[in-house]
Amino acid sequence: MTSLGVHFALTSELEDGLHETNDDAEVRAFVEDIEETRWNELDILESDKAWDALHRCLTDGTLDGDDHPLCMAVLGGEHFHEGEEYTVSYVSPEQVREVSAAFAGWDEPRLRERYEALAGTDYAGPHGPEDFDYVWGTFVDLVSFFSRAASAGRAVIFTVDQ
Repeated sequence: MTSLGVHFALTSELEDGLHETNDDAEVRAFVEDIEETRWNELDILESDKAWDALHRCLTDGTLDGDDHPLCMAVLGGEHFHEGEEYTVSYVSPEQVREVSAAFAGWDEPRLRERYEALAGTDYAGPHGPEDFDYVWGTFVDLVSFFSRAASAGRAVIFTVDQ
């Protein structure tokens, strides 16, 4: 999959702004505005193409996986926009704390085991040692990102442009 994923930790003001959107066009405009104007490096995580493998590793190996609460780390949560070309999923501050806590006990061997299980599934991304290193590095960043967001009491959105 060639889609690029990005996580944003929302201030309460931005979270309110997201909840005030009324349709897909407003959600898309909201996200485009924050992408262009409102981020510092601690509020954003570009998961790039690793998001697909990460979501599958944190759930049942599919994009539809709903293993709670880890499914909310990438594609889970409330979908504000879900189309063939664009997805925006929202995770509340309370859910962010749940996800952050659920990362406890995850280490490289555990992620590697889940990653290796993707072989032979419908996962269409590259699969091999170099890709795992890329996924592992993004996972480490994702854990830190959720920890910071949880500590700050922030909601998180994940966007993917396909």
